[in-house]
Amino acid sequence: MQNKLQELKEKQAKALEAGGKERIAKHHKQGKLTARERIHFLVDEGSFEEIGMFVTHRATDFGLDKQKFLGDGVVTGYGTIHGRLVYIFSQDFTVFGGSLSETHAEKICKLMDLAMKNGAPIIGLNDSGGARIQEGVVSLGGYADIFYRNTLASGVVPQLSGIMGPCAGGAVYSPAITDFILMVEQTSYMFVTGPNVVKTVTHEEVSSEDLGGASAHSTKSGVTHFSCANEIECIENIKQILRYVPQNCEESAPVYPYEWKAEEFSESLNSIIPENAQQPYDMREVIHLLADEKSFLEVHKNYAENIVVGFALIGGRSVGIVANQPAVLAGVLDIESSKKGARFVRFCDSFNIPILTLVDVPGFLPGTDQEWHGIITNGAKLLYAFSEATVPKITVITRKAYGGAYDVMSSKHIGADLNFAWPSAEIAVMGAKGASEIIFKKEISSSDNPEAKLQEKTEEYTEMFANPYRAAERGFIDEVIEPKTTRAKLIKGFKMLENKVANLPRKKHGNIPL
Repeated sequence: MQNKLQELKEKQAKALEAGGKERIAKHHKQGKLTARERIHFLVDEGSFEEIGMFVTHRATDFGLDKQKFLGDGVVTGYGTIHGRLVYIFSQDFTVFGGSLSETHAEKICKLMDLAMKNGAPIIGLNDSGGARIQEGVVSLGGYADIFYRNTLASGVVPQLSGIMGPCAGGAVYSPAITDFILMVEQTSYMFVTGPNVVKTVTHEEVSSEDLGGASAHSTKSGVTHFSCANEIECIENIKQILRYVPQNCEESAPVYPYEWKAEEFSESLNSIIPENAQQPYDMREVIHLLADEKSFLEVHKNYAENIVVGFALIGGRSVGIVANQPAVLAGVLDIESSKKGARFVRFCDSFNIPILTLVDVPGFLPGTDQEWHGIITNGAKLLYAFSEATVPKITVITRKAYGGAYDVMSSKHIGADLNFAWPSAEIAVMGAKGASEIIFKKEISSSDNPEAKLQEKTEEYTEMFANPYRAAERGFIDEVIEPKTTRAKLIKGFKMLENKVANLPRKKHGNIPL
């Protein structure tokens, strides 16, 4: 027995060596952690249990039969984060460049199957050169097996992807299906075709970083939700996200112990809206005053900045926040912000996370560029997402709510449970000046002083329509509230709605305007 135990220890030691000391040293020199080091920093201490440590590839072509590494380039297993079960796979670039083989894929698929059966999040730490070319179609099939499971798991268990190094070609589609993508600046990149192919086909010269680095994908494409300065920050963000989400679609969103305070009022909210309706303000300041202290975790921070989305705790309760940002493009809705908001709303609804919507929107962005690139169908995505969501939904209109954008931003008409408005709210078909120019066109044009007449009619229209009371009279607004009371209203409102049940019509699935 001692001999057999010795053999086991030797094999375990061999597996832990991964690609060898030289390759590990080279990996570290690039500022990157190894696959196992990443897992060490991610999970609760001592909780990780590895599965498939002794798996090796089956290929024999191109001399692969003489190159075998235990684990075959990916570490898979389960552990806990914040005491809760998670499943993790971490690709090892020191073994065949982290390339995906038939058995590498099988290890990941086995892990995903376990996650689905046991209802726990899947975390993928990607660092791979792509499909193992020497294996041909079986490695491609391995990718498809993973994609299929990503799709089946979508909306069932949370899926998070940390991009810790290269992720190119077909490999990008697994993270793309998952719920959140996190990238590391300067050391990770994602693209379908690399710089060399781009140069050959389009004659463009571009670096890997400019083509598919963290900065490009967090600002231009919106592919990544978090751009992280280093791997430790990336790992910490993964752990933060998990604080706000349940284990699976059958569980409720997390609720943490919270003690009600008499001072649940913030006087500064009463003065946060500028007197001049054209003057911007930062909606993040409103969010920080409404959320529990230091609890707001912004998602997609650097993309489509005219809308703000993220998680927060309100009275200890996890909620998703969708808010127009008047400090950027006046908070107007455009193609990018509509897609960003819709994606976040659908995630929250998938995992029973209540949604708070903060509205200050002058409408949809006009122009040929928006129309020709599909603002109609893209704007409809946000409308569809809010309409389809059955989680508790509370809406607060802080200032402008004009036109179709009023409808889209979780209005009472599309299923919001509680709709509040501040006295500064302006709920109308369009801005007072534009409306006056249309309604009183003849009267203004025939006046001796058209400018003065327009000003007079604008003030008249503002007095009559640019307020929350017409909507409140109709019941479209449940209550016009003093801004400083908003947080208390939200705490009580979400508590009241915690047992909400809403059933959609029976169907296979809807046809969202993709």
